[in-house]
Amino acid sequence: MPPSTVNQEVNSILFIKNLSFKITAEEMYDLFGRYGPVRQIRLGNTVQTRGTAFVVYENVQDARRACEKLSGYNFMDRYLVVHYYNPERAKVDGQDLAARYAALEQVKQKYGVQL
Repeated sequence: MPPSTVNQEVNSILFIKNLSFKITAEEMYDLFGRYGPVRQIRLGNTVQTRGTAFVVYENVQDARRACEKLSGYNFMDRYLVVHYYNPERAKVDGQDLAARYAALEQVKQKYGVQL
């Protein structure tokens, strides 16, 4: 079993990372639709979410097959990172992100950096 599927609760929603910023929804449907009917694809469209997407399959078996086949797949010169969506992990990641932004702001103030 690929590393991306170990210790994850299998479900019909996949979280994709390391996507090209130029990818279109049509290209996503073409790629992920090879493994079964896709109900929805949500591409990240903010600075923090660019290069990520959620792919919702009609059934779990199709999501599992896509996760196994596409994790590490080279697409548009980038290796895809595919995980099953885990809402508990998303909450933790969001908290970590807020803390990292706060720490970054402190460093920027300390050194007088303005971006």
